[in-house]
Amino acid sequence: MALAALALFAALILLTNVRSQIQRRLTGDRGNRQRLRPQRSWGWWGLAIADLGYLMVGLGAPVAALAGMPPLAAADHTVVHGLGFVLAVLGILATFASQLALGASWRIGVDEAERTSLVTTGPFRLVRNPVFTAAATVFLGLAFMVPNLLAIAGLAVTLTGIELQVRLVEEPYLRGVHGAAYADYASRVGRFLPGIGRLQIDRPPRS
Repeated sequence: MALAALALFAALILLTNVRSQIQRRLTGDRGNRQRLRPQRSWGWWGLAIADLGYLMVGLGAPVAALAGMPPLAAADHTVVHGLGFVLAVLGILATFASQLALGASWRIGVDEAERTSLVTTGPFRLVRNPVFTAAATVFLGLAFMVPNLLAIAGLAVTLTGIELQVRLVEEPYLRGVHGAAYADYASRVGRFLPGIGRLQIDRPPRS
């Protein structure tokens, strides 16, 4: 399963690059804002921590397994490995589809000087952050495929980075740019899962 996990991780990276090329054809820009974030900002830390987690799960854990790191006994079962493969494949497809659904608004990272459109259609009708939900599914699947200590640690790092990026960077940015429209959207749609993590907004009392 280690080689299969490496292949799926490579496929995820390839599709992300394909999405970047599509963005350049749409807008003349690749959409990568990761380097615009200064070090020690929440945006920089969120993406850096998530990237570290991605590498730990997608690259480090399979390589460690090939080098002899044993899997955790509790998860070393064919059913777990098979479930991991299915989750990773579905997650990769969902990640790409969610990225495409953003259209010209797709970005890696946030540039606070930009004003992109608020996308609430397609998968964004179900959750506010389907790209991150799908990406987390990918790395959960990869961790199930190669369930060693490095994969589990990397999964925890991945989820930490995603939470930082979404809660401390992207949500404040979207509220600042879109104001009441985003607040209303976020009050109806869950953050990562349908109905879970909806924002509470103050509504005027009815007369």
